[in-house]
Amino acid sequence: MPDLHSFLRGPYYYLILGVVSLSVGVVSTCTGVVWARFGRIIYRTKQPKEFREYVVACCLIGVCFIGYFLYKVYGL
Repeated sequence: MPDLHSFLRGPYYYLILGVVSLSVGVVSTCTGVVWARFGRIIYRTKQPKEFREYVVACCLIGVCFIGYFLYKVYGL
């Protein structure tokens, strides 16, 4: 069974960052609240355009990290 250090080396941290970023995007979509830069909180009902931009950015960053992980591991 591999230890924790083996997952933090190599391309696995891209997978971890991608899953975390995608999870933040999904949870923000479900709750209607997203944390923005400098500690701001953006609500879906008050600022829908900014809310969508932050959620799309989180999801896109997550997909890019996971895609880069797949590229590094499998050479796709």
